[in-house]
Amino acid sequence: MAISETFYRIEQDSMGEVKVPQDALYQAQTQRAVDNFTISSLTLPSSFIQALVTIKLAAAQANEQLGQLEPILSKAIQEACLSIIAGEHLQHFPIDVFQTGSGTSSNMNANEVIATLANQKLEQAGEAQKVHPNDHVNMGQSSNDVIPTAIQLSALIAIEDKLLPAMNHLSQVLDKKAQSLSHVVKTGRTHLMDAMPITMEQELHGWQAQVEYANTRIQQLLPEFRHLAQGGTAVGTGINTSQEFVHAFLKSIQQITGKKVIASDNYFYSLSSQDSSVAMSGALKAYAASLMKIANDLRWMNSGPLTGIAEIELAALQPGSSIMPGKVNPVIPEAVAMASAQVIGNDSAITIAGQSGNFQLNVMLPVIAHNLLQSIELMANSSLALADKAIADFQVKETHIQQTLSQNPILVTALNSIIGYNKAAEIAKQAYQEQRPIIEVAKEKTSLSQVELETLLDPKHLIHN
Repeated sequence: MAISETFYRIEQDSMGEVKVPQDALYQAQTQRAVDNFTISSLTLPSSFIQALVTIKLAAAQANEQLGQLEPILSKAIQEACLSIIAGEHLQHFPIDVFQTGSGTSSNMNANEVIATLANQKLEQAGEAQKVHPNDHVNMGQSSNDVIPTAIQLSALIAIEDKLLPAMNHLSQVLDKKAQSLSHVVKTGRTHLMDAMPITMEQELHGWQAQVEYANTRIQQLLPEFRHLAQGGTAVGTGINTSQEFVHAFLKSIQQITGKKVIASDNYFYSLSSQDSSVAMSGALKAYAASLMKIANDLRWMNSGPLTGIAEIELAALQPGSSIMPGKVNPVIPEAVAMASAQVIGNDSAITIAGQSGNFQLNVMLPVIAHNLLQSIELMANSSLALADKAIADFQVKETHIQQTLSQNPILVTALNSIIGYNKAAEIAKQAYQEQRPIIEVAKEKTSLSQVELETLLDPKHLIHN
């Protein structure tokens, strides 16, 4: 970042002097990272930053409780942290996602911003003491346990507070819509070709089951995210911290977030691997595949309105073409399909990153944090959009469904056990070629009565297990 000579101040760290924008809350180490990492325009999401700052808040409380941090400094740090958690000052976290693999730059970014804010408060109060980014804000911590902890904590909060409620909402909307369509019998399809009839209720409950199974898989993985890495410090041995700190820290985290968390039972595992994130990403990928299936089914069912399947009509949300007047497209299913594709791609990156645990530290933590949180957000928002803007209010074209169902030659399958497969195939082919209802052709080519055929070929009698 080129800084105009008139709008910078000089900051110093262990490597020397650095020019920092005059109004920046961060200090030298953050500026070095901004200068060094110009790989993309992506920064770590605010949910990750706020989780990171929550760790700093809990650490300050723990260190004060243990007599390691003076109350006046602890209070200033805590006030600074609370303002960031509330959504203030997030523009002062500018570091690229593609940075040092440990996330040290982001950890120091947080330490520096918090220290600057704390020192502003101390100065306003007339206090001579100053908060140091490393000695005070980072006390008892290392980037190597802070960043894995921030990944786990931010993911845990996002999943419990946003994703799971969104999935539950989608499941409820699907169930309600399915029950309202229990009377609609339609042509089932395999290989995109006409098959035996089903009800729309059965179809939508199939979708709901996908959502419910995905919900269960995600919940089964959540306990791993409660085992926090904090306390392992540099390499997993806990150097420069204590078990007393860990206990006090965890108690503070639970009070601040309301989330049940415990210490990792193996810090070497928690620092060197991201297996839990890889597994959760896999579960999110599976859910993305489910949402893409549901979205594409909706697109097919909505296709037309004259020359497609045209079983349903999705709500018209916006004009669909800049050149074709009156055209309306299935925009929500399309958006959800794209979001799902992104999650599937994110999973590949997370998988590659997850195996980058060289000896005692994974060195692709920032990209894991970014992609995992993005996948959670995309799946949560896609679930809500699909539920409220596509499924809840689509209209069913019952007349058209009944017309096509009555001409479905596959209905002759119901006669197999009576007239044999070959005879049934002959009737199906003739009905299709002549575009006539199966029942008419079957009456001509079998000895079955009209009443018998009406009973045997009634679609409503063919939809049960």
